[in-house]
Amino acid sequence: MSTSSYKALTAEIATNMKKLGGGIPDVMQAFGAMNKAANSSGALDHKTKELIALGIGIAARCDGCIGFHTKALVKLGVTRAEFEEMLGVAVYMGGGPSVMYAANAIAAFEEFSADAE
Repeated sequence: MSTSSYKALTAEIATNMKKLGGGIPDVMQAFGAMNKAANSSGALDHKTKELIALGIGIAARCDGCIGFHTKALVKLGVTRAEFEEMLGVAVYMGGGPSVMYAANAIAAFEEFSADAE
């Protein structure tokens, strides 16, 4: 999926993730706990972890990941130079979260189900 507005895309995915959470609450609660644990500061700070996550999202071609992690990085004060350096590493590599596409899949299920009624 390609988007011209990451603000609109992340708002749409957030809504769909709430719906997804209603159907599989244990999975989404566990995903949220994993997110919190993975992003808490330790040997690496939160900004560094978000840069890694965004690099993986870019390499996996995940528009939702790009939106959510870029928004987080801006809030964390990433500089343009830091951001661009991460982009160089992302171009070099590749990886893949699927929760964003699961959230969109629930929306597609609802759309096609409405046509079947």
